[in-house]
Amino acid sequence: MEKRGQITIFVIAAVLIVAIVGLFFLFRTGLLENLGVGGTSQGNVNAFLSSCIEDKTREGIKEISLRGGTLNPTLYTSFLFVSEGIQRNISYLCYTQNNFRPCTVQKPTLFIDVQQEIKDYIEEDLETCFSEMLSNFRDDGFEVNPSSTLDDFEIDLSLKKVILNTDSKVILEKSGETTTQENFEVIIPSRLYELLGIAQEVINQEAQFCYFEDTGFEITYPEFSVDKQILASGDFIYTLENKNTEEIFRFAVRSCSIPPGF
Repeated sequence: MEKRGQITIFVIAAVLIVAIVGLFFLFRTGLLENLGVGGTSQGNVNAFLSSCIEDKTREGIKEISLRGGTLNPTLYTSFLFVSEGIQRNISYLCYTQNNFRPCTVQKPTLFIDVQQEIKDYIEEDLETCFSEMLSNFRDDGFEVNPSSTLDDFEIDLSLKKVILNTDSKVILEKSGETTTQENFEVIIPSRLYELLGIAQEVINQEAQFCYFEDTGFEITYPEFSVDKQILASGDFIYTLENKNTEEIFRFAVRSCSIPPGF
């Protein structure tokens, strides 16, 4: 039994030595790179794009969400948020010019509009990321086919995530082998989809009833909070928050307002 144990130990040690030597030569010859390990290798197109564009996308989501779904609102109220130390223009998602009258929904296609806003925000940066990626491929010894260009891309809002989809194609050649990669997808965890769904429900109820029952909503959906801040004009600024991720979506409503001094 003792001899068998010693033999087993020697066998394991031999296997480890062979494995270590093999990995050493793989690194020396660059074969790991060709297999898609590390750097901008053939297997890491999605990884490169994700790492390059994720921060910019998150930045866009935040800035757009803090302004009611658009960076440059045309119908808005300006408000100084003392706790944040900044004044922002907040878009009206439901608005009426007449006091005591229900508001009219201003963005019936809120989800589509926000998707387009995010797309516009990151478009230039995505093009830069794609160009840098191809340049890195060339530096790593790949020949990049001229048809490897960034085609149009889309932003899709989905449950618990924001998805960047593009049908672009990358064709690479190295050591006589050609590989083709296409249909790239970058997934960024986010609760924006759910926040927009709540915002849609708020403005629908404001348009119909001049009121949103936030207390009952928070009991039903404890993961989210709804803060309604009344302005001197009688308008409201809603701040919706996911408590777990601390993501917020903020917008203004003017509905059935009572004029100041009435």
